[in-house]
Amino acid sequence: MVAPPASAHVTDKSAAIMEEAMDLMPGGVNSPVRAFKSVGGGPVVFDHVKGSKAFDVDGNTYVDYIGSWGPAIVGAANEEVNAALHAALDKGTSFGAPNVLENQLAAAVIDAVPSIEMVRFVNSGTEACMSVIRVMRAFTKREKLIKFSGCYHGHADMYLVQAGSGVLTLGLPDSPGVPASSTAPTLVAKYNDLDSVRALFEANPGAIAGVILEPVVGNSGFIPPAPGFLEGLRELVTAQGALLCFDEVMTGFRIAYGGAQTHFNIKPDISCFGKVIGGGLPVGAYGGRRDIMDMVAPAGPVYQAGTLSGNPLAMTAGLKTLEILRRPGAYEQLERVTGRLAQGLIDAAREAGHDACGGHISGMFGFFFAKGPITCFEDVAEQQDFEKFQKYHRGMLEAGVYLAPSAYEAGFVGLEHSEEDVDFTLAAARKLWAALQSSST
Repeated sequence: MVAPPASAHVTDKSAAIMEEAMDLMPGGVNSPVRAFKSVGGGPVVFDHVKGSKAFDVDGNTYVDYIGSWGPAIVGAANEEVNAALHAALDKGTSFGAPNVLENQLAAAVIDAVPSIEMVRFVNSGTEACMSVIRVMRAFTKREKLIKFSGCYHGHADMYLVQAGSGVLTLGLPDSPGVPASSTAPTLVAKYNDLDSVRALFEANPGAIAGVILEPVVGNSGFIPPAPGFLEGLRELVTAQGALLCFDEVMTGFRIAYGGAQTHFNIKPDISCFGKVIGGGLPVGAYGGRRDIMDMVAPAGPVYQAGTLSGNPLAMTAGLKTLEILRRPGAYEQLERVTGRLAQGLIDAAREAGHDACGGHISGMFGFFFAKGPITCFEDVAEQQDFEKFQKYHRGMLEAGVYLAPSAYEAGFVGLEHSEEDVDFTLAAARKLWAALQSSST
């Protein structure tokens, strides 16, 4: 059972640590969304995590629906993953040389993802997305790129145009310090709108190297593709002689074992991965057709390198995580638990008189204080009740439920989340929503 939170949500130790952090790191954090700027109140400082729970330095316990922003799909501090890591530690933390674990994880990814024939490991999703554009441009001998508003592909210069997630959370449509020349080749389309993509191709004939997107948007909340959108995009990009890239850093091995492309039966030309394939350690990867990947050094002329790429700890954690996910019933369990949570939140909000919509696929979900439907970032910006979300986030935190501190983020469920966790979460939500509704009338 989930232990209920203390009657008073005390965060004095967290506040003291964050006060010190403000003098040591920009904004007191190493990634902007952690600062709670868009939801108000101070962030809580974690002490440790285990299974579906997070524990802060003040002794508060939370049901955690962030899971390190996605990687903890088999549960935080999973005993099997930890045991494998302990054994790997005895051999060394980093080699800077080839190791057999790289072969094994590469083979597992290639076996799982139908579009991938070769893969290159890096250290983050940003690095993967940065590298993949270089390869796409070299392969097509074109420079321009189409991305979608609200989709986030890391903080490389060319992507910081109408990016999602942390950039939107802070209200920064672009980032200072990014030269205009870096973003000039980046064209922005509207998600779930094929006509907007077609118009860009028509306005830039023979100039567009490729299209990159989150196949399910997780950095503007949770927004799935409309029926026919991914299929139409695949046909359009092929007809234009460009490349299609799925950024599966978030969806990869989460909404299905082979990612969104397996779930929707769409084969991109090249893809990016991260999060789950590192089992909680820093990792990223990009891979695709052999003729495209043969462009990458040392096989080809496109340079990319990394000191810690393919390090044995990340490879070990990834291998064990994928092994657990291959076991019978894993994704059925994720679908069942996440479905009950996501629909339960929507139903409870509506019963209390709030506009609400959202959805889920396997262990990924989202919720909006909006009538809906939500089909793109523009819908979120127009319909979401951000003030209500702030109250919702803080109220759930104080009740013992840890949600993403941004209205522009998806949530994540792992194999360690139980029916009791869902019961606890829905009970907390019902109590909070009743209070929010009564205070607004």
